[in-house]
Amino acid sequence: MHLVMILIALAVAWWLRYSWREPQGNWTLRWRRTLFLFLFPPLLIFMTAIAVLSMGTQGKMGGMYTGYFSYLLALIYLGIFAILCVKLALQGWQSVNSARNCPLVSLGEQKVRLLQTTALFAGQIGFWQPELVMSQGLLKTLSPAHVESVLAHEQGHYHYRDTFWFFWLGWVRSCTAWLPNTEPLWQELLVLRELRADSYAASQVDPLVLAESLLLVVSTTPVLSEICCAALGSGGIGDRLEQRVEALLTPPEPAPKLNWLSWNRFLLAFLPLITVIFHT
Repeated sequence: MHLVMILIALAVAWWLRYSWREPQGNWTLRWRRTLFLFLFPPLLIFMTAIAVLSMGTQGKMGGMYTGYFSYLLALIYLGIFAILCVKLALQGWQSVNSARNCPLVSLGEQKVRLLQTTALFAGQIGFWQPELVMSQGLLKTLSPAHVESVLAHEQGHYHYRDTFWFFWLGWVRSCTAWLPNTEPLWQELLVLRELRADSYAASQVDPLVLAESLLLVVSTTPVLSEICCAALGSGGIGDRLEQRVEALLTPPEPAPKLNWLSWNRFLLAFLPLITVIFHT
């Protein structure tokens, strides 16, 4: 019976991910739908594995005997989850240490780590309290107005704690790379993250100046891990760069308010835990 539970969870997760189509509409609708389809399937599988482990290898469920195979399968899957989390955490910690080795300079009232490279780069690197890193090339190439717009964009990432939340989303991405549409959903989340930071910056600086900065920086941004780094050029490829520029040149949408009711549907992922009471 436990194996049936696992197979049902996998089938539902596969179907939900397969049903994804690139959403249309405003930022709020796109964010909610994309985040649900990205998070719900792995959460359902995770809760099913927890339920199977908690029921153990002995007893019956629904009149059917349980065995070691489903228990071992759940244990292996959760073990892989844990290993991937540790691996990404170590990679993120290495990036943070590398950033902290850069000299600390002041740009107005803001402290910045100066990256010794001629490439144009600016990004938050870290977890809950990320370091703002900017390259020498960016400071030498951009005008003060453009640098100010870049700082405003990065402040948006800091305001929303993007490096912290996208570390965990990146972990989910690694754990569910085998599910359909994992990479398209990840790329959609990245561009929505950048649109949100752009909107935050546009409320403080001239959107046109920010768009110019984006066009200058994105073509030469160094390739860094997107797990613990939120950079100005992230997700800025192809039509996604066009989306960001167009959003900056059009009237801004009202900032979306946090609606806890939109998270209620995630409670369905915890249904497998209810099956524990039917285990005897």
